[in-house]
Amino acid sequence: MTHLTQPLPITQTPLLQVRDLCKTFPVSKQAHLHAVDHVSFDIQPGESLGLVGESGCGKSTLIRLITRLLDVTSGEIRFDDTILSTIAVRQFPQSAYRAKIQLVFQDPTDSLNPRFTAYDTITEPIRRLSNLKDKAQLQGRAAELADLVGLPQELLSRFPHQLSGGQKARVGIARAIALNPRLLVLDEPTSALDVSVQAVILHLLADLKARLGMSYLFVSHDLNVVRLLCDRILVMYLGKIVEAGPVEEVFNRPRHPYTEALISAIPSFEAKPHPISLSGEPRSPINPSPSVCRLYGRCPKGEDRCEQEMPTLQSVGPEHWAACHASTAPTAVS
Repeated sequence: MTHLTQPLPITQTPLLQVRDLCKTFPVSKQAHLHAVDHVSFDIQPGESLGLVGESGCGKSTLIRLITRLLDVTSGEIRFDDTILSTIAVRQFPQSAYRAKIQLVFQDPTDSLNPRFTAYDTITEPIRRLSNLKDKAQLQGRAAELADLVGLPQELLSRFPHQLSGGQKARVGIARAIALNPRLLVLDEPTSALDVSVQAVILHLLADLKARLGMSYLFVSHDLNVVRLLCDRILVMYLGKIVEAGPVEEVFNRPRHPYTEALISAIPSFEAKPHPISLSGEPRSPINPSPSVCRLYGRCPKGEDRCEQEMPTLQSVGPEHWAACHASTAPTAVS
């Protein structure tokens, strides 16, 4: 499978550093839902990082914390060597870093104001977060952005209902890159599009990354898309990162049972084993035990130790980490 982006050597200071990040939501006086539970990872300048996991695993909460749409419960978010997690959500729009982290939403229809033309949508962040106010300059920038994303300039005067799904996706991307962000968070950006349009948008995103030098945090249920676009991958399950590593390494040699199950379920015309079944129900994220593996009870490799000691991420290869007693026991490092 051919990558749409070139692998990046990890030799630079991280653009984004997430350390021991937690987010809980109260459900009663004594009970809390642990949506993000002690998550740590880095994103390098110019890197594409994929984030995968089934619905309810905490992906959306995690990206809302990073884009400062939610306040953190504990932990640290450091961007460009500045701590952002201490900035309250209501204060972040006034931060100088607001323009440097942008979000492309999952549904291009729902994320566009139906009363705004494509031009209004694209120029709104410029008017709000930059000093560019001159009408002629705004028009020039909008035309430049339309060309960058492959949107015909004559469509800038149209409203969302007058645009196709692919055109609305291009408007959303143009809005996100209008302020030259350093980190673009993409929340399932192609899931609402036809397959043929998805391919075009993915190639557009790969081209923009190369031309503008952005980093991507790419959230998706489609593992094939992540494999095409990303350099590394994080696998998330019930609020925790259970595996992390270079995309090809994780796809070819998954070391966590949950990752194995996800990869085995990818549709393929090639002969391969049947999908791995994870029987049973997921464990509750409300007041989860700190000493029990989150996958215990569904895991085909589960053992007594998994009910007594929560596995932590351990090195299983170059830049490859997994949190599983059965998979990491022979090669775990201290």
